[in-house]
Amino acid sequence: MKIKRVVVTGLGALTPIGNTVEQYWNGLVNGVSGAAPITYFDASKFKTRFACELKNFEVTDYLNRKDARKMDKFTQYAMISTEEAINDSQLDLEKIDKDRVGVIWGAGIGGLETFQNEVLNFCAGDGTPRFNPFFIPKMIADIAPGQISIKYGFRGPNFATVSACASSSNAIIDALNYIRLGYADVMVAGGSEATITIAGIGGFNALQALSTRNEDPATASRPFDKDRDGFVSGEGAGTLILEEYEHAKARGATIYAEVAGGGLSADAYHITAPHPEGLGAKNVMLNCLKDAGLKPEDVDAINMHGTATPLGDIAESKAILDVFGEHAYTLNINSTKSMTGHLLGAAGAVEAIASILAIKHGIVPPTINHFTDDDQIDSKLNFTFNKAQKRDVKIAMSNTFGFGGHNACVLLKKLD
Repeated sequence: MKIKRVVVTGLGALTPIGNTVEQYWNGLVNGVSGAAPITYFDASKFKTRFACELKNFEVTDYLNRKDARKMDKFTQYAMISTEEAINDSQLDLEKIDKDRVGVIWGAGIGGLETFQNEVLNFCAGDGTPRFNPFFIPKMIADIAPGQISIKYGFRGPNFATVSACASSSNAIIDALNYIRLGYADVMVAGGSEATITIAGIGGFNALQALSTRNEDPATASRPFDKDRDGFVSGEGAGTLILEEYEHAKARGATIYAEVAGGGLSADAYHITAPHPEGLGAKNVMLNCLKDAGLKPEDVDAINMHGTATPLGDIAESKAILDVFGEHAYTLNINSTKSMTGHLLGAAGAVEAIASILAIKHGIVPPTINHFTDDDQIDSKLNFTFNKAQKRDVKIAMSNTFGFGGHNACVLLKKLD
């Protein structure tokens, strides 16, 4: 069987630094921080009192109130970013074969706010079970791809991927392979997350995973900085329209980039900590390069997982040196989480979009909030600190790693 080529023909983004792809990209290249005090609930007694919430966002600007009430925020976000991506792709929904269009969607947690609120309401009552009839359909992680398929009538492969912070990269890789093997012509792939909630912030605080730099939220997300103290929680969604190359070419589609390959691995080490030598990270990058038929020296830029956790940044940096050797020093490396915060299950999709736009525009967004070098991280690596850099990016890599030791890596390529 001849493996089919897969390209990206549509993008949609809803992020803490922009509610459209264009706004998101402008925020990235200008080094905008999305972190600010939490407004969704009273966080005054929490260890962390800030996050990267969506800005100037009102769901009824996108969805009618009746439909929105039947969806958790993570599904609302999925619907909104997907509408932008489908419009961007200029797919003719009247002409395409909807039996060959599928949806694969990533969410690390799913409807956390829905679950939280229903349980709190029950506990506040007299013990009589009074639950919203939409409780379960709003909460389950697979409802987002279900709702997308229902809206557009897409009858191809449809399911959710759950691998913590690697979830939407897994969705992209699965979508890539369904098209490669001829099971679909078009796939909607992406991820969404909405965990800036009492349970989300409280739970990650209990893990000591979040930054507690409450006095200066805007600079709290500090990947690779000596004084980093954890990640900043973010929310939102990213959608990519993946399409078989000949199918896209036949309809005259605008092509952003080719999805050259995807790699997967497991740390098999710890439920939350990375392998200290970055073994899983090393393996996933090697697997991705092999899948794409590319050599390490072919890569120009890497959007690292780069969460600003003390152990994770060191392990991933070591892995890059192991995989790329001396070529590592010629790469532009960055962490867009310094601006968006960590979108958990949506991170892979949102960061793949950043890599695609770096290819399109010839600009690598910065890693902001760098003040002090960490002597455990090689300072000769170019982390694109504090200011975007112009570069002809032909091939970009995007890394995402999740609790449980799940690793996913995607390679994106300028179309030949």
